[in-house]
Amino acid sequence: MADPIFHMIEGGPRPVAPFSHAVETDGWVLLTGQMPTDPEAPDANLPEGIVAQTQRVMQNLEVVLNGMGLTLGHVVQCRCYLTEFERDYAAFNDTYQRFFPETRRPARTTIGVTALAVGALVEIDCVARRV
Repeated sequence: MADPIFHMIEGGPRPVAPFSHAVETDGWVLLTGQMPTDPEAPDANLPEGIVAQTQRVMQNLEVVLNGMGLTLGHVVQCRCYLTEFERDYAAFNDTYQRFFPETRRPARTTIGVTALAVGALVEIDCVARRV
């Protein structure tokens, strides 16, 4: 087993806590949950609403993956956290599904939570695999 590689992606989202953007070991890549912050304006207000926040989170996951030479096509599992589960679940699903082809959707768990960092409505972490 190789030593883990701790990735901080240049131009990636500014961490909201002490963590690496991703940790890689033996071809597996574990991405830290991404928030709907703008990597180019980290102190800007969050986008309004679940659709805009989901789009930003997915784009941030792409930034981290691309920084390691990967894409969303390498993702095998996602965990999604929603602060307004009943209100936002349908709109979240509609937005999320646009980022994956219907025949290559990762395994997924979606969890309702009471709060997320920076007052976000959504956070997503994932596991990817280098092939």
